[in-house]
Amino acid sequence: MRTKLFAILSGLAMILLGSCGQKGNVKTDQGSENRIMQQEDGTVSLKVEKAACYSDATNPSNNTADWNVVISKPGRFKVWLSSATRDTSALSYTNSVKVNILDDHLEVNPEIDKIVQNSGDVPNSYFRADSYVGSFYVQEPGEYNIQVIREKVI
Repeated sequence: MRTKLFAILSGLAMILLGSCGQKGNVKTDQGSENRIMQQEDGTVSLKVEKAACYSDATNPSNNTADWNVVISKPGRFKVWLSSATRDTSALSYTNSVKVNILDDHLEVNPEIDKIVQNSGDVPNSYFRADSYVGSFYVQEPGEYNIQVIREKVI
């Protein structure tokens, strides 16, 4: 019944969360630091190991994964959260998950919309559970900061 959060942002983009593999600056494209580039098909895939992460020992529900994302094709982005779970009937989130970009905020208690078996994104003993959490509209190309706030960001 234990659920690990590892998220997916879609805009067709995805956010993958769990525990931070790296902290601080991360090189993700030719020499730029902590910058994620939008893919040709419009997706932006965010993985926690490429995020700058911040932990709050006093209030872990404020733990944050933070990415700098370069959007070259603006538009409406669907936001999906992927969780690694052993329980395929419920995710059992204690607190909500918050996703922020600019002044737009989504706050949800994710529910399972799709189960992915044998996903390479999660350990073999887990299933990937994808949850739709809403959408953001990005009006102009540019560099944006995206945050996911959840106590499972470690």
